[in-house]
Amino acid sequence: MAAPQPGDPVRPRLPWSRTDPAAVLASARHIADDLADGLAGPRVRAAARGVRRLLGATAVGLADLSGQPVWAGPVPPGTRWVELVDQVLHTETRAGRPPLLVTPLHVHDELTGVLVVSGPVRRTGVAEVADWITAALERARLEASAEHAAQAELRALRAEISPHFVYNALTVIAGLVHSDPERSHELMLDFADYNRYSLASHGEYTTVADEFHAIETYLALQRAVLGDRLRVQVRVAPEVLAVAIPYLVLQPLVENAVRHGIEPRPAGGTIQVTGEAEGSDCVITVEDDGVGMAPSRAEALLAGRGTSGSVGLANVDRRLRNVYGSWYGLVLETAEDAGTKVIVRMPMFSPGVMP
Repeated sequence: MAAPQPGDPVRPRLPWSRTDPAAVLASARHIADDLADGLAGPRVRAAARGVRRLLGATAVGLADLSGQPVWAGPVPPGTRWVELVDQVLHTETRAGRPPLLVTPLHVHDELTGVLVVSGPVRRTGVAEVADWITAALERARLEASAEHAAQAELRALRAEISPHFVYNALTVIAGLVHSDPERSHELMLDFADYNRYSLASHGEYTTVADEFHAIETYLALQRAVLGDRLRVQVRVAPEVLAVAIPYLVLQPLVENAVRHGIEPRPAGGTIQVTGEAEGSDCVITVEDDGVGMAPSRAEALLAGRGTSGSVGLANVDRRLRNVYGSWYGLVLETAEDAGTKVIVRMPMFSPGVMP
């Protein structure tokens, strides 16, 4: 290679990370993680430092629509960068040229901020990094939207608690106040536990043990309402009690079995709830010998196409698949006049799923 001659342009030496593709990808991943909370998040300065190292720039600034960059490196002297940032925020197009370049950042065709790069860097490199940042911001927004959707689905499950059941439970409790005050007191405590678990604010995940306790509380109230028409068998293996599970997953399935399987039968029926380990999976079944349904209707309910619908089946299935992947979720086995069996399968342990 010929030695540089006087008058040749001075090109910056690439930082070591740009000579190693694996290191470049690792840097891009770290930048994306630092932007998980957006351009106003607590780690935006770390993201700016990562971009600066990646480009070998003198300084890098990241700003949201306020136009106030968070800097990594010395702030460029003068007010030229202020003018360029203001220009980009108004025109939504790139402004300036190295050694001072300001690039707009669009998320889903909507301006969300700017990238300011100071130093002798290539425009193509800045454009590539801006695309990475945009992709990271888009992913962060999608994840935030998914989280909001999950919370909305949880609120929908709470809203589906049957007013008919609440009325009947309170009526039975009131009727026992004089004839059997001790039993009335026990049922009132069960009713308080039921409402506390179903309606109170919880984290995203709980344990199988807590869900089974909620099931037993609900079934105790339903036995008081339905009497001998409802028979219950609950069996759970000790090794699955501590397994983390999305909150309010099992109780809606049991409520569905009572309302749509047992109550329509004049003679009532039996509900069996079991939980056990199968290899590395936790498998929970909710089975009733009630009226059942056509398989085509079960398929429609799981797809969220039910008209009258069952309590939360599509909601629960979607939440499980979002957390664990498409391999997991609900399986329905049913036929008309043959009862219904709902199988819930989830891993015994899944990263990030903690009660």
